[in-house]
Order: sequence, then C-alpha cells, then structure tokens
Amino acid sequence: MTPVDARALASWLAAADDDALIALLRARRIAPDAAWSDFFDAAEALLDPATVAKAAPSLPRLLVEALDEAIASNRPVPEGKQRAALTALGFTAPSGEPYGGVANVWADLPRPGASDVDADAGAPARTDAGEEDDAQLAERAFTALSSLADVLLLTAPAPLGRTGAGTLGAGDRRRLIEAGAVPDAETADLVIAIGLDSGLLAPVGREWRVTTAGNTWLSRTTVDRWSSTARALREALPAALRAPTGGWMPLRTWPQAYPLDPSWDARARRLIAQWQLWALVDRAGRAPSWAAPMEAGGDVDDAALQQHLPGEVDRIFLQNDLTAIAPGPLEPAIDARLRRAARRESRAQASTYRFSAESIGAALAAGEDAASLTEFLTGISLTGLPQPLAYELERAARRHGRVRVGLDASGRTQVTATDPGALDTLAVDQALRPLGLIAEGDRLVSRSSVDAVFWMLSDARYPVAAVDEDGQVRILDRAQLADPADGAGIDSADAGHRALIARLRAAHAAGDADTAWLGRELEHAVKARAVVAVSVRLPDGSTRDFSLEATGLGGGRLRGRDRASDVERTLPVSSIVSARVV
Repeated sequence: MTPVDARALASWLAAADDDALIALLRARRIAPDAAWSDFFDAAEALLDPATVAKAAPSLPRLLVEALDEAIASNRPVPEGKQRAALTALGFTAPSGEPYGGVANVWADLPRPGASDVDADAGAPARTDAGEEDDAQLAERAFTALSSLADVLLLTAPAPLGRTGAGTLGAGDRRRLIEAGAVPDAETADLVIAIGLDSGLLAPVGREWRVTTAGNTWLSRTTVDRWSSTARALREALPAALRAPTGGWMPLRTWPQAYPLDPSWDARARRLIAQWQLWALVDRAGRAPSWAAPMEAGGDVDDAALQQHLPGEVDRIFLQNDLTAIAPGPLEPAIDARLRRAARRESRAQASTYRFSAESIGAALAAGEDAASLTEFLTGISLTGLPQPLAYELERAARRHGRVRVGLDASGRTQVTATDPGALDTLAVDQALRPLGLIAEGDRLVSRSSVDAVFWMLSDARYPVAAVDEDGQVRILDRAQLADPADGAGIDSADAGHRALIARLRAAHAAGDADTAWLGRELEHAVKARAVVAVSVRLPDGSTRDFSLEATGLGGGRLRGRDRASDVERTLPVSSIVSARVV
C-alpha cells in the first residue's frame, strides 16, 4: 500500500461540505485565523508532523488500533465506522489508506504507559472494590448535592479564584473548607469539576463564576438537581467513554480510552472520582438503581431516587436563642431564602441556623424587609416567632438605611447618613480605605461604583441602603454570574472557521487546482534540491519522462540536471503533465 499524498487530502477537503470541514478543524484544534491561502496549504498543514503529533492524543483507542493495524500490515483501514471517523479527521483517505504525513510519523509517536503517569496525580479511583448498596449511594448523593449547592451559594457573591493552571486557588479552597461546604481540598476540586462539567460554573478570566443555569439550579428540587447534573455529566463525557446506546462504557475501560494522550490517565481517574462522588456509580463501577437507565442510554429514574433520598421538610423550629433547627433537609427554595437572613452553623439532614443583627441586616440589604421576613418565618415555623427574634427583626429594620449610597448630580458615588457622626466613623474606618471616601460638606464621595461602596459598607456591618436618583431605596443583586456571552467561544470559533473555509473555496474556484498543485510540488522540489520524475508533453502530442535534480524554477521554466544524461535541462512548466519527488 502506497501512502496517499497531501494532494489527495486537498481534493477531499475541497469536495467536503462546510459542516464536515468545521468538525475537522474543531477536532484538530486548528485556529480560525490559520494563514492558509488554499486547500493545498490546508492539506500540507494538517499532515505536517507537528500537527499530526498534536492531534494524535485526541484519537480514541479504537481509532488508534485501526491505524496501528493498517500501517503495520500495509493495508487500508477496513470499511466501517473507524475508517469513516479517521477520514473525517484527515488521517486516512476515503479508501482507507493513511496519508503519507500520518504514516511517516506514526511509529515515532510516544505511547505513554503506567510509568509515564505523574505519581502525584492522586491515587487511582477504585473500580474493582465490592458493590455498595443503594442506601449508601443515596447518602453520598445527598452529601454531594449539599456540597455543590453550598459552593454555588458561596461563589455567586464572591467568585472563586482561578490559577494560571486553571485550578482552584488555595485561598478559596480554604474558604470553602472553613465554610463547611466541603470536607477537604480533594473534595473541593471534585465538586468544582462537577460544577464545570455540568455547566453550573464557568471560567471568566481568572475566576470561577456561577452561570445563569447554576443560579436557576439552586431553586430546583433535590431530585431535579441531582438528575439534571447527572445528565449533564454524561453529556460532557469524552466521545470514547460514551457507549453506542447513549450511555457510558464500563469504568474499567476508561483509563485506556485515549492511549496516545499522556495526560489521559490522570484525567480518567478524576472523572471516575467525580462520578463516584456524585453517586452515578459505586466503587465497583456499578450504577445505582436510579441511574441504571442512564447507563443504558435512558434517563434517571426520579421515583427510585426520591425513594432513597431523605424526605425534604418545609417547616423549622425557631428558638429563643436566635437559632432555627430544620428537622430534616429543607426544601431548596426555603433553605436559600432562610440563609439570606441566618448563618447556617451545622449541615446535616437536621441543620442549625443562627440569626444575628448582621445576618438580618444582610437580608434587608438583599431586598427583604421586616414585614416580609416576619411573614416568611412565621409561615415556616412550627413554634411561632419567638419574642427575641421579633425584637431583633424590628431593631435591624429601624437601623437599616441610616447610611445611604447613591449617585450625585455629577454622577459620582456619594454616601449620606441620618446621623452626621456616622459619616465621621466611615471616614476614619481603615477597612474602608480602598473606597477613597472624601468628605464634602454633609456627605462623603468616592470614585468607586455604587455597588462596590454599598457591598463594602454592608460587609463592614453598617446599616446601608442603596438609593436611586429620587432617594428611593433600590435593591442591588450581589451575584456575579458568568455572562452568557462568555460561553459563546464555540460559536465565535465556528464563525471564524466558516470565514477561513470561504477563503479557501474562493481560492479554489479562482484557479486551476491541478496547475496550482504542480507548481507547489516543483517549488518544494527546488527548495529541497530533490530528484523529480517529470512527464513532459512534447509538441507532437507524445510524452517523455525525465529524472531531474531540480535546481531552479522561474519564468515559467523548471531547471535541473538530467540524471540519465548528466546534462542541464530547462523544461517549460506549461508542458509538464505530472511531477513527483523520487
């Protein structure tokens, strides 16, 4: 079998439709601004040894084995799914023969083994342990749900730091642990990864932010939270881990799914750990009863999941010591609203929350008022509204708004107060120095935004309210969500790829493809001082073959030394029918 040259790939690229080309460019990770003039440039670039080596690690095991067999046996890849996939990726011709650029470097590609895996990547996730029962897995699912919800609630107002390597910053990892959202650093990383894979978190610059989908997720029921996340995790699996039925391959096969990718072993172990944490599978790789239909390509059995999860409650016990006790897992919507006015002190199936002047003030700053809080707490309390809590609500309401933040007539941020002494306190508060507050008459002004000033004062526990131009209180949303536009990278890349394809098609339509390819082959031969076998059409219509050591090309003529007669020849390029490097 003779390896197919780049010209054949260029012809296939020119004949392929735009969607197929976009899929190829995306899979081969070609930048939309690639400096290609025509399909010949594209073919040569795709078959360049460095480009092939860069793309090879993304090939799943079945495709790697198909290419291994074809190249080793010098036979085409057999007709079928593997051949079609390799052709679509630009590794083989439609007839199954590997392109020369692929065959030439294939044997030299690194084949990472167990010894190539970083020893610090973490212990392998167990897939050979004994099976766990569904009750154990349900408990793990509930714990993971609670952790992810806590992480999203903590991240919405204060995005998590993201290092240059794309990992969670050490300070924020510690913040999540101290807040009780996760028990340790390893779990923090896994929960963040689950949030990313399920689209609940997204990277924005050097931060992780909650997405609009993540914000909506927080108001869903427990079963819906788990099910929607499980479906998203399945959809996010790399192609080699998905079964033909739409489910997933056995976990024992995951570490071998991408044999040419040196980083795959560690990634596979992380994925297995994520799935085990979310209780999609147990330590032996078995799916619990509610996830078994998913493994077969179906959907979650919500009824089975609900049966195994602890029942949610919609009532709490309010106590005289300003605490609230939930006798079971609170309904998510109630929990989210309660945590706006109280700090959760313990997390379990029965959780404890504590009210304070600061926590109630934060709820007022977020849009609650004394009447709405009283109505909400009375409606969910099994013990009525204790007098100490009622008093604290009234006192916080009286204090709220004594300090006001808004814009003055010139558009600057100003701070006013009902008590002039409060402004003196703000002006000398060292914690507020970053705001640059400057006294001007009966107010303070700052170059910082209204939002920045308001939330810094609120965090410093001042009774602050934001006001509009008319002095009316307005509500500020502290959540810093990922802008939907931040996730438009794929659409933007597709638009760039379409522009690239349009340019290549225009060049292809404007000229003679055969002539262009011949000129390219002759240029390369001259640069390499290679020996070229050329067929030349003579004036009488016959053809004659020459074997020339190419020495120059210009003025429409090819110059070279004839290897047979050892004389210098000059041949009109227009008369050359074909040329190939010997």
